Amino acid sequence: MKGRQTTVTILMADDDEDDCMLAREALTESRLANDLYIVRDGEELMDYLYRRGQYANPNISPRPGLILLDLNMPKKDGREALREIKNNPELRRIPVVVLTTSKAEEDIYRSYDLGANSFIIKPVTFAALVEVMKTIGKYWFEIVELPL
Repeated sequence: MKGRQTTVTILMADDDEDDCMLAREALTESRLANDLYIVRDGEELMDYLYRRGQYANPNISPRPGLILLDLNMPKKDGREALREIKNNPELRRIPVVVLTTSKAEEDIYRSYDLGANSFIIKPVTFAALVEVMKTIGKYWFEIVELPL
């Protein structure tokens, strides 16, 4: 097993400010040196990925190596964004981890049908979130070979 030499950008799409803050803190606590960018809804996620509007400059919108996607967001929800990402030849190789509060079996099946790489139910405690972030980091940035 080899470690990564480059920093992989994580793009988190979530409209809950507390969840975003906790994810950032959990990432720091888990000692992952990844850059975390946050967008607040599915439309902003697609603007980032297509480098439109405020994300037109690639220096402020580096291509993510991993997307953490909440399902329930305003404007365009995570399901619609996931469908669009996985139907686009330029974007479909970016791994998408659904990180949501939904426990609905329908959401789990639908997310995988749309091409999600993983489905994780958000933990309720900060300590559990740190463990999830450590596990995500180890798996996606140390074990798996990502397309760059």
